[in-house]
Amino acid sequence: MEGLLTADVWVALLTLAALEIVLGIDNLVFLSIVTGRLPAEQRPRARQVGLILACGTRILLLLTLAWMASLTGELFRILDLSISIRDLVLILGGLFLLVKATMEIHESVEGSDEGVAVTPAMSFGSAIVQIAIIDIVFSLDSVITAVGMARQVWVMVAAILVAVIVMLLAANRIGEFIERHPTIKMLALSFLILVGVALIADGLDFHIPRQYLYFAMAFSAGVEALNMLARSRRSDSSQG
Repeated sequence: MEGLLTADVWVALLTLAALEIVLGIDNLVFLSIVTGRLPAEQRPRARQVGLILACGTRILLLLTLAWMASLTGELFRILDLSISIRDLVLILGGLFLLVKATMEIHESVEGSDEGVAVTPAMSFGSAIVQIAIIDIVFSLDSVITAVGMARQVWVMVAAILVAVIVMLLAANRIGEFIERHPTIKMLALSFLILVGVALIADGLDFHIPRQYLYFAMAFSAGVEALNMLARSRRSDSSQG
């Protein structure tokens, strides 16, 4: 029980829940696109079902990856380095986060030439199937991030549950906030690169204490909060 009350555990839970919310914005965007092709009266229900599906998908993926990460028996050896299934999961997961975050940052900076094709109205069942399939893709980065940041499985599951509940209650407001402050999304993607490097290091038996990650994230978030405050005051003074 004492392990549930340590500062590190609660810092990990709060930090991870915040990251899960920001990383879930892409999922919310896709949900809005798909549900927008449904009759107006079905959209709220489809949005709720989609987020609940996302929660279930992420928890299942999380439990699978957490189990694989517990397999520490030697699989093969490279020179003096012993590689287990856990090491492979961490290394591949870290590489995935690095590639994913880099591509997202590039798209945010350079812009995307791809338009979103909007097709005619679809059935409720068809929309739910599409949401369920794409949830698996959108879940990977957040689930791997959870495995990389927290040590206890319950912390990972709790962070995902908190994020989904918050998105259910405030999906529209969160989306609008991120839309108004795109640097928040960029900051979260930078955190993904940090977590990816830590995962790869763990897979190579070079452990980076998670407190360093939390401090770097908290410091960066604090600087960004000051920047947002400064921009808001400049905007108010120019309008006044």
